[in-house]
Amino acid sequence: MNRFPFKRISAIVIAAAIVAGCSSGVKLEDVPVEDKGATSTMPGNGGANPNGASQSGVAPVDLSQSARDGAGPVGVSRIVYFDYDSYAVKPEFQSLIEQHARFIKAGQNRKVMIEGHTDERGGREYNLALGQKRAEAVRRSLALLGVSEAQMEAVSFGKEKPAAQGSTEDVYAQNRRVELSYR
Repeated sequence: MNRFPFKRISAIVIAAAIVAGCSSGVKLEDVPVEDKGATSTMPGNGGANPNGASQSGVAPVDLSQSARDGAGPVGVSRIVYFDYDSYAVKPEFQSLIEQHARFIKAGQNRKVMIEGHTDERGGREYNLALGQKRAEAVRRSLALLGVSEAQMEAVSFGKEKPAAQGSTEDVYAQNRRVELSYR
């Protein structure tokens, strides 16, 4: 009796099971990003309402002190948070990204490091890749808003630089982030 076909089939089934066990349900290819570069304005007021905010509800960026100390726009967070196993920029962070885009475009010499981070769950390589996808998602959002590629660099730290220590969902949520760091 010839066992060769059985051994070959067994090896293929085992290899397929190993590959399937190592995969994740998260696609790390395309990031859903919306182009908001072309916005309509109301005639007569340049798109601003009486409070000084644009039609999108975003207030103008104060460039005074922050332009000198490299901290970014005054009163604007530098952190974008992500859902578990996701690199899609949530709609609630679009305003923050728009304010940073205006700040960066206002100074030709401004450069931003876009640092992707993950929580501690998952392997090192997977988290480095996910952190990079998060940083790239924010970089692409800024680019769609007109920020020059020469002013941005996206890097991943994966799970290596947590913002908080622990193993609770609150801690994990704090660590799933992108930080904008001005140089």
